[in-house]
Amino acid sequence: MLDPVLASVIFLIVIALAFDFINGFHDAANSISCIVSTRVLSPKHAVYWAATFNFLAAFIVGTPVAKTIGVGIIDPVIINYEVLLCALIAAIAWNLITWWLGLPSSSSHALIGGLIGAGLAKGGMWVLVWQGIVKTAAFIVLSPTIGFVLGFLYMLTVLNLTKKFTVTEGNNVFRRLQLVSSAIHSMGHGMNDAQKTMGIITMVLFSSGYLHGDFHVPLWVVFACYVTIAMGTMAGGWRIVKTMGTKITKLHPMGGFCAETAAASSLIGATFFGIPVSTTHTITGAIMGVGATRRVTAVRWGIAGNILWAWVLTIPISALISAVAFFIID
Repeated sequence: MLDPVLASVIFLIVIALAFDFINGFHDAANSISCIVSTRVLSPKHAVYWAATFNFLAAFIVGTPVAKTIGVGIIDPVIINYEVLLCALIAAIAWNLITWWLGLPSSSSHALIGGLIGAGLAKGGMWVLVWQGIVKTAAFIVLSPTIGFVLGFLYMLTVLNLTKKFTVTEGNNVFRRLQLVSSAIHSMGHGMNDAQKTMGIITMVLFSSGYLHGDFHVPLWVVFACYVTIAMGTMAGGWRIVKTMGTKITKLHPMGGFCAETAAASSLIGATFFGIPVSTTHTITGAIMGVGATRRVTAVRWGIAGNILWAWVLTIPISALISAVAFFIID
């Protein structure tokens, strides 16, 4: 008969990988919206392209974001199966709700909100690691702002460098370059987002006694999470692709290249500093920055406002769902 502790560990790892898959499914729009809306790749080929580079990120970066999730949001001392299960339930629920509504929200912040809610329900305010929470919360504002500024600056720079290009020449060049920028952005997405699930699985192993010594992510966990998020990306979240690629502003290959490059710069930088940022926030800000170089009205600010509300509500609603789930399960 299977040991009950081992059975619980296996069950939580399966739920965590389900979250990882849904994360890839939900956030596929972040990786492919630009390249699909500019018609550089078909949706089918775009998700395969993005999934490939989601996985290749495994060979480039360590696990700094996983460590932030594992020990930087709530005190590891109070972590048990119920806390982790409720955090995952909340994150999955919020991802599915916002996917159904076609709103690009943050899987990262849904998971963090879930950890906060379950942690508060179990141990009260003292369990919160404010340094990690404040750093993460600050990037709800900073990541789209950085994406906006970089998207705006990259687009202005490219416009100045290509003044002598005809429209056809510009489209031909940037259709090719978009393959590169989309690949780098997908790699940045894999780097940051797969590590969040690594942090959860490592917490499961650590709290159950299957992982000894300092907090570290086993190699099999790294590869399992990268493979799973890549599979989720291949499944695609088409409702959100439409919002990201066409409703915020109209993109051409040059703009798509600048938006993806700006978002990739932000994501990769944040990953190396161990900051769990939202790929959704970053690419949305970058798309708006690119659109603003044409004119302010080129950005549909009403759609942007709806997206902003989803961002603001993600952590508190995920925390509430997680806390309610904890009281029911406990």
